[in-house]
Amino acid sequence: MEARAIQWTVRQSARKMRLVIDQIRGRAVPEAYAILRFSKKLAAQQIHKVLRSAVANAEQQAQRQNAAFDADQLRVAYAVVNEGPTLKRFTQAAMGRATPILKRTSHVEIRVAGADAPPTSPVKAGTAEAKGESPAPARRKQAAPKTAAQPKRKAAASRSKKGSK
Repeated sequence: MEARAIQWTVRQSARKMRLVIDQIRGRAVPEAYAILRFSKKLAAQQIHKVLRSAVANAEQQAQRQNAAFDADQLRVAYAVVNEGPTLKRFTQAAMGRATPILKRTSHVEIRVAGADAPPTSPVKAGTAEAKGESPAPARRKQAAPKTAAQPKRKAAASRSKKGSK
């Protein structure tokens, strides 16, 4: 069983949110709650809300299917933060100018799954991992052979400037 929760346009930059979401990805839900609860980052509060919503969605799904449900058996199978729309504002600056302020937002998606489900990670379609193949080792480029250095020619006598004697 897998359940997800998405929060759109969180008023926090995606870069700051990713610092927190990387800490809980792949962990058990109770452990993720503990990490988020004691984190000093403001983003942890928003991610905690999304995680609680994902667990509640899993519980609703289990009730609809008349299946046994234990929140302690869930783990964070997929957690990603993407950039949302940027609000562009301006503030006044010296000499009558205006400088831009970018108020960044982000989208948070968390999927929780039972402990027996394999972890899912964001893999681009068309890559070797998505097709189930192991990626080919990277080839090293061969350096171009060095050419023999030519001796420098002596500079021609400098021309005199007009009017100088």
